[in-house]
Amino acid sequence: MSGKFEVSKSKNGKYLFNLKAGNGQIILTSQLFDSLHHAIEAAQYLQSEPKLDARIRRKISTVGDPYFSVLGRGDKVLARSEMYSSSSAMERGIDSLLDHAPTAQVIDTTAL
Repeated sequence: MSGKFEVSKSKNGKYLFNLKAGNGQIILTSQLFDSLHHAIEAAQYLQSEPKLDARIRRKISTVGDPYFSVLGRGDKVLARSEMYSSSSAMERGIDSLLDHAPTAQVIDTTAL
């Protein structure tokens, strides 16, 4: 099963996307965007970035949990993962991102 970028509207009226694996698990959640257009554009950037692996930053939270973020244009954080229980679990999350993002369909759930 292929992944999908689900673009939605948050409670505060801003927009975001979740990249979901074929099984529905969230791989990545974006920052908040002021417009639907910008959220869709950011998801499309991840689809088309030829060096996506170079845009990934491995991090450790203040409580010691590993996670990763993905930089967009201008080296600003575009999206980040959930917190993982181990570095190896985080690496599997990164692999899932790299597998799913290039072929994921962008779905605007605000219109549903």
